[in-house]
Amino acid sequence: MGVGRFDSLLLLSFGGPEGPDDVLPFLRQVTSGRGVPDERLALVAEQYAQFGGKSPINDLNRQLLEAVQQELAVRGHDLPAFWGNRNWHPFVSETLDAMQSAECRSTVCVVTSAFSSYSGCRQYSEDLDRARATVTDAPEIQRVRVFWNHPDFLGSAAELLSDARREANLSESTPVLHSAHSLPLSMAATSDYEQQLNEAAVIVNDLAGMDGLSEVVFQSRSGPASVPWLSPDIGTRLRQLAAEGVTEVLVHPLGFVADHMEVLFDLDTQAAGVAEELGVRMVRTPTVGTHPRFVSMLVDLVEEAAGLRKDRPALGTSGPRPDHCSMDCCPAPTLR
Repeated sequence: MGVGRFDSLLLLSFGGPEGPDDVLPFLRQVTSGRGVPDERLALVAEQYAQFGGKSPINDLNRQLLEAVQQELAVRGHDLPAFWGNRNWHPFVSETLDAMQSAECRSTVCVVTSAFSSYSGCRQYSEDLDRARATVTDAPEIQRVRVFWNHPDFLGSAAELLSDARREANLSESTPVLHSAHSLPLSMAATSDYEQQLNEAAVIVNDLAGMDGLSEVVFQSRSGPASVPWLSPDIGTRLRQLAAEGVTEVLVHPLGFVADHMEVLFDLDTQAAGVAEELGVRMVRTPTVGTHPRFVSMLVDLVEEAAGLRKDRPALGTSGPRPDHCSMDCCPAPTLR
């Protein structure tokens, strides 16, 4: 039966290694074309070794896909759902092969990235275009809109933040560090990524009933120190707050939709280690993951893209993003 004109759904994500033998090939794939030597990749591989050489991201995507399928079925939609990755199996080209074999002709695509930037938005569209070019008679694909300011994304995040605060017996005035993946300044300058994060952090804090310090911090930067990236780094900010006498802090991974490696290592391991060293109690809130309200929102966006919904809700001042990005939206940074 499908959903409107769509006869299939594609969940598109970043991908990650499934075991120790996958780690270095995966890292080479991620850094392809950048000339990163294996010696540097081996240092990153050590992070995966702490978790058995496996990223949690693929299992999390399988869970999300199943939850979306269940929500589609509850609403009476019969829509075959597929999953593909940018950087590891199933690569999106492999998934499009399977979709072509299943005679899919019109596909709606959900990307597991809430905010706009070249790496978090446009690059996925470029990946789709390249993959479609390699598959004969590939289905037409339309992405749902970027959802950073959707009431149910921000509302899910706020619920989880509020629940974590109560469970940890912290006050509404506890400082909140809303963490997101850092970007090179050259990339951040080509999008409104930072503006989106700042606005989203204010909205989430208000919805969660928090009235203390709230700010966006960054994590997971990589590459040479000579290249400027978005700041402040979460570790640096934790040290500053400790010096100011702060003893408790909530860390909210606003920029991430699932507890994958950047959350488990950069927050739960590195940032938590810094906080412990400083004598600061750090409570990390969950990501939206398969929160029922978030899953319901994804299906709402599918219905939106199919023309079955007209409401297109959004919080804040920026309004809903269009379904089709403009040609000058989130361009790749110029390499010097």
